[in-house]
Amino acid sequence: MLHLRAEPCSPPPGHLPEGPVWDTARQELLWVDITEGLVHRAALTHEYGRADLAPTAALRFDRPVGAAVPCASGALLAAVGTAFVHLEDGHSPAEAVELAGLVLPDDGVPRRLNDASVDPAGRLLGGTMAYDERPGAGALYRLDGDGLITLVEDITISNGLGWSPDGTLLYYADSPTRRVDVFDYAPSTGSLSGRRPFAVTDSGYPDGLTVDADGNVWVAVWGGGEVLAFTPRGVLHARVEVPASHVTSCAFAGPGLDFLVITTATHHLPDERRRVEPDAGRLFVCRPGVTGLPATPYADR
Repeated sequence: MLHLRAEPCSPPPGHLPEGPVWDTARQELLWVDITEGLVHRAALTHEYGRADLAPTAALRFDRPVGAAVPCASGALLAAVGTAFVHLEDGHSPAEAVELAGLVLPDDGVPRRLNDASVDPAGRLLGGTMAYDERPGAGALYRLDGDGLITLVEDITISNGLGWSPDGTLLYYADSPTRRVDVFDYAPSTGSLSGRRPFAVTDSGYPDGLTVDADGNVWVAVWGGGEVLAFTPRGVLHARVEVPASHVTSCAFAGPGLDFLVITTATHHLPDERRRVEPDAGRLFVCRPGVTGLPATPYADR
């Protein structure tokens, strides 16, 4: 099995950094700090033989931001609070246009959008969770030009989403299950079927994930201080050590998509762990010897 170690990058620690995605058009990394309502951008740099990230921009919303993805038009699509909003390139968050708002149960349970990703056809899939993380209060949704529909209900913490290289499989994590599941996915319609277990994370909880060009699934492990890579058959074949317990997500970045960028958090990290994890909340990077799949922008045109 391959063993790697990730190194910290320059951007300062955040509270709940998540959702890294490489914006090919702008050649920048895009990620969010959920609870702070922040969307960050950074350029990948190389100095003295070391990869790093140089911040280029940040936007702040007045609500939590579960995810942000680039659009085909050059705009930004963000999961803000309980709505998906469209932000023209260079405009302020105050000028964001709501594309779709969630119709939530009338049960008094506060919810927010969490992780989201774009499928190979340009549709957005994103899920929800209750602020108090109560079981079954979340769901998984699909947003495209025809509107917003519910795909899966009875989810607790909707998290990582990633597709196989041919687009016919969707990998998905409902974190408290400690399991990554796999669906059969219809690229032409975006419909799901045949949900089944794919891999289990014994050392922590599966959070964000990404898929490489060979079909291996790289899973960030919240509470485990690592990213685990599984073959398409669900066999563990690589482990990336991260010197921060709460690993939230990962994505392949750079012009060659050959750097793995990893986000971590200080959210819910006990004080005693923060003292021994000075880099918790930072972004980390390693070069695992494989390449990722290019991120498809949301089809807004």
